[in-house]
Amino acid sequence: MALLKSINVPLGTKVVDFCLKGIDGKMHSLADYNDKDVLVIVIMCNHCPYVHAVDARLIQLQDKFAERNVQLIGINPNDGIKYPDDNFENMVKRAKEKGYNFPYLRDEDQAVAKKYKAQCTPDIYVYNRERELCYHGQIDDNWQHPEKVTSHDLSDAIEALLGGNKPSSDQYPSMGCSIKWKE
Repeated sequence: MALLKSINVPLGTKVVDFCLKGIDGKMHSLADYNDKDVLVIVIMCNHCPYVHAVDARLIQLQDKFAERNVQLIGINPNDGIKYPDDNFENMVKRAKEKGYNFPYLRDEDQAVAKKYKAQCTPDIYVYNRERELCYHGQIDDNWQHPEKVTSHDLSDAIEALLGGNKPSSDQYPSMGCSIKWKE
């Protein structure tokens, strides 16, 4: 398992549109979320231990911000043939087991992840109302031990946007497993 960090994508970069199948069997596109004030795109997968470590935190963040017009969206681009844990059927199973309260979408041809310049799982992008990138970094400062977290970077970035402010420019890259690209 190769540990990678997210690459620096310039703040202000416009969101990448998508049309992907969700675990609910429906197609999801960016336009489905036009009414949301803040959009959080999480490139993730089923088998990565870094994602496993933060699953509950993602669910908690969606719970915390749902009534404030924030939407998290998980997108899984991993090769589902070489890594069957990441195929669509297992996405459905994992989301049900974990209680995902956000859309979980399949990027079968990996085109969306490539357009986002995603490197790792999780790789997190936060967009404002104008769909400009305002935060691209870690969820918090301790993926292994949630009880030892001292900075809630993702939550703070969302709070800043909801308050009409820019998130801190001190943004630390997310880190995780490499995306399992198809040959």
